[in-house]
Amino acid sequence: MKLLTHNMLQSHVTGVTRGFPLTIRADEVKLSSVDFSRDFVSRMIPKLEWEALVGAAESLGHLSDLPRQLQAGYENDEEFLRKVHHVLLEVEVIEGSLRCPESGTEFPITRGIPNMLINEES
Repeated sequence: MKLLTHNMLQSHVTGVTRGFPLTIRADEVKLSSVDFSRDFVSRMIPKLEWEALVGAAESLGHLSDLPRQLQAGYENDEEFLRKVHHVLLEVEVIEGSLRCPESGTEFPITRGIPNMLINEES
């Protein structure tokens, strides 16, 4: 699961009102090389929950010097865009889990795929 995906997932457990951001526990992280697209990264940044991205990257040890606050004019800073590209698209959780911040429900990540299905019978 790439951090781009993580940034768009939230818990859908019944009764949860604050299901974002999900906490990541990673047992295996893989780094991949992905072609850089300045336009793609620039267009994605306004759609991101920036603090959640920074927190997730930091928890995985891949913060890559991202600032805590998004700076104005980022679309003209190629070095910054490359750092965001790395965190969003090249860092991938292969095995681990996601945890709902409110209910504590865990969702497994297996072979890079988060399983967001829940068994409410338990």
